Amino acid sequence: MDQEQRDRVLHFVERIGLYMEEAGLPRMAGRVLGWLLISDPPVQSSAQLVDALDASKGSISTNTRLLMGTGLIERVAMPGERGAYFRVRQSAWSQLLERKVMQIRHFRELCDEGLGLELGAVSRSNLRQVRDFYAFMEEEMPAMLEHWRQRNSEG
Repeated sequence: MDQEQRDRVLHFVERIGLYMEEAGLPRMAGRVLGWLLISDPPVQSSAQLVDALDASKGSISTNTRLLMGTGLIERVAMPGERGAYFRVRQSAWSQLLERKVMQIRHFRELCDEGLGLELGAVSRSNLRQVRDFYAFMEEEMPAMLEHWRQRNSEG
């Protein structure tokens, strides 16, 4: 790959890092994810990530653990190799949405609990609006997830 192409690739990876940072993850976690999304081969060693992202071993280690905890990437064994290897998890995106549905359900339940309190009219109205929105999302997201699975043959 020539320098211009490499610069474009690294710019893309950095933009993924910034996006993930806005979503609440460290920028380096986003950069790791961005690299793994476009790397060829799709399985990359820790050493390859260090080199590609010009990052420290410790930073790669910390952020790959974080991404594994979110379910976005997984560690894979490579025959005859002792180092750590990683790739984007095949079902990462649908599993991410499944977790989001559980979080939405939990927050809706908390709002239901709050509506059981003695609240003023304005507070009750505000809380009911939030509760109704989360109830709507809780109802709609499973159908969207199923539609995705059917479309993507993941189910």
